Amino acid sequence: MSAFQGIWVPVVTPFQDGAIDFIGLHRLLGHLLEKHVAGIMVCTTTGEAAALSRHEQLAVLDAVLQWVPPHRVVMGLAGNNQVELLQFQSEILKRPVAGLLVPAPSYIRPSQAGLEDFFRTVADASSVPVILYDIPYRTGATFEQATLLNIVAHARIQAVKDCGGNLSNTLALLASGEVDVLCGEDIQIFNALCLGASGAIAASAHVQTEQFVALWQQVRDNRLAEARATFFRLRPLIETMFMEPNPAPVKAALALDGVIGSQLRAPMQQASQAVVARWQALLQR
Repeated sequence: MSAFQGIWVPVVTPFQDGAIDFIGLHRLLGHLLEKHVAGIMVCTTTGEAAALSRHEQLAVLDAVLQWVPPHRVVMGLAGNNQVELLQFQSEILKRPVAGLLVPAPSYIRPSQAGLEDFFRTVADASSVPVILYDIPYRTGATFEQATLLNIVAHARIQAVKDCGGNLSNTLALLASGEVDVLCGEDIQIFNALCLGASGAIAASAHVQTEQFVALWQQVRDNRLAEARATFFRLRPLIETMFMEPNPAPVKAALALDGVIGSQLRAPMQQASQAVVARWQALLQR
């Protein structure tokens, strides 16, 4: 059975007065773990990793590892300076993590051969499984199908977070048997699970977490009518989560629940009053 199955939450990084709120982070992790998520993804795009220094990223990881079993923790590893990225990777790998979530280097837009070389280099340097994060609208790098299939043939690359928006590529990955597919577009979770995805990395699952876990279990157990009904109940929540740039709506919802504050780091902005009002209406149902 795959280590990367079920609902994984790319946890937000709480802030208070501009600094990392570790007390809030602890409270949030407890809230998620009691809902039986499969695991926690640290320092992802939802975790505002790009706004954290490398020192802060390691501090968040170390804090999470105090409270979450290591086999349930995956660390984000992103950057466009490959030498520096590999140095940071070696620092991360001094910690006991279940894997690394790695996107293509952003802004550079390497060739297909460059993408293959990049992921081969990262995978060769890794002592833990690598999850390829395919998200072209953030990185500017688009994988051709042949490139993806070549990359995931590497023994260390064991899963793909699929945000590529290319159904043909998704189907090819699922059919290959080389890699587990984790849905990364929350609105596509039901479709992806029915097609054979092993789980999802879902920012939306910060809220009504137990319903996302139930959705995965229902599809796993072939209770598709129940799963469909669960998904349609979750649809308004998922749509609200992405009304404005992630993770502002996530933090707004968690703040209304009293779990953490709603602060983000500039240039990210807190959710608008329209989003807050939408959450107030949804969460009172």
